[in-house]
Amino acid sequence: MTAELITIAEARHRVIEATPRLPTEAVALTGVPLGRVLTEDVVAAGDTPPFPSSAMDGYAVQAGAAGRELVLVGESRAGEPTSQSLKDGQAIRISTGGAVPSGADAVIRQEDVERRDGRIVTGTEIAAGENVRLTGEDMRAGTLVLAAGARLGPAEIAAAVGAGAGLVTVSCQPRCSVLCTGDELREPGSTLAPGQIHNSNGPMLEALAREAGAQVPVPDRLPDDRAATIAGLERALAGSDVVVVAGGVSVGPHDHVKPALQALGVSERFWGVALQPGKPTWFGTLGDKLVFGLPGNPVSAFVTFWLFVSAALDGLQGTAPPRQVSYARLGASVRRNSRREQAIRVRLAGDDERRVAIPNGPQGSHIVSSLLGADALALIPPGDGELAAGELVELVSLRR
Repeated sequence: MTAELITIAEARHRVIEATPRLPTEAVALTGVPLGRVLTEDVVAAGDTPPFPSSAMDGYAVQAGAAGRELVLVGESRAGEPTSQSLKDGQAIRISTGGAVPSGADAVIRQEDVERRDGRIVTGTEIAAGENVRLTGEDMRAGTLVLAAGARLGPAEIAAAVGAGAGLVTVSCQPRCSVLCTGDELREPGSTLAPGQIHNSNGPMLEALAREAGAQVPVPDRLPDDRAATIAGLERALAGSDVVVVAGGVSVGPHDHVKPALQALGVSERFWGVALQPGKPTWFGTLGDKLVFGLPGNPVSAFVTFWLFVSAALDGLQGTAPPRQVSYARLGASVRRNSRREQAIRVRLAGDDERRVAIPNGPQGSHIVSSLLGADALALIPPGDGELAAGELVELVSLRR
């Protein structure tokens, strides 16, 4: 196995190369799940705001000095604009979002006036355009608001609606099944007998897949049994675009995942990455279906999901650009692995020009706490001895 190890970059390349694009669908912007990926641009159908409107409650007036006495001649409420045109010496009561009437070029705040029997006296000077939201100030008709490939979050949904869209075209969500192998695994919160552990991989990998935009059923647990492993994988393959298996991909007597996948006709694309943690990572395909065998240690499972499975889920939805490369200086020396690149969990300090990557506690593949508060994976190249503090290292952000 050691002679066949491939680099992280080569593994990602093989995953992306094998990943198809899912079809698209139109979805309403009301109730759309967060994280859906646009496959068509959103262009503003009209100007936003579509008319000059007030930025606050007050009075629509003509620009001028303090101390003017103006006659109140009407009201412009949000959704109920006045048809009255403002003349010199007049003011119109206006609410936030109300249309600024013709003839007015400013809004004076209600707290800056004195009311007197159907009149107001301005307490401050007011300049043209003050407290007025201009037509098209946010978006102009025909301009690009969201480009294909953008993920829909709250801000993107608001922008699309503001642009006049009711439906948007998005990639279909990948269907991702998560399986965890091991007789020792027990459900979260259950009482443990000697030799048993809680299955943290299932909820963790489910959350990672959902964060990447996938639909994920409740993770399944596979016992250390060849027939049961084959049956579980067969069920998962039948209803999934991506299958992720944690554990059971090594060469021990109770590791049944690789022979089970072979029996089901899944073609191996690679097995073994020059990576610590994550060496025994497996990837294969069955037609357009993608299958990942990840190590069972939770940090190894997290790191390999982030580096490889996320690339596949992005690619299925049409968002798989080359990974953006950024760097930082090591905040502490790190002992190298002579044959494998290390992905250590780090916190980042300092600004972009003086950014420092600080190892986030012990780095064992079972130390889940090393993920807490981590900002990035720092990639430590293989070699002898230590990589000294202050050396430049490549980063993989742990933020979407």
